[in-house]
Amino acid sequence: MNDKSSMRFADVPPDSDHLTDYDRAQLKLYARLLDAEADRAALSKVAQHLFGIDAEDEPERARRVHDNHLVRAHWVAEQGYRDLLTNA
Repeated sequence: MNDKSSMRFADVPPDSDHLTDYDRAQLKLYARLLDAEADRAALSKVAQHLFGIDAEDEPERARRVHDNHLVRAHWVAEQGYRDLLTNA
């Protein structure tokens, strides 16, 4: 089962000190990435289910996309959520 949103994923999410439209579109993805990290889910499964990337065929891209989005997910959870509260 593929759980990708209808939006295409950038290999690298935006690097901004404010929540972007891309971030807002990916809030569910960010939450699922944080859950997967807490569950210690295998990169291959996360890459396939959340990004539609086969980690065996594209191991470097799978790692890059996963890691970059996970960093952004942590930022949103720790700081970026404030934009949701102030700009609701």
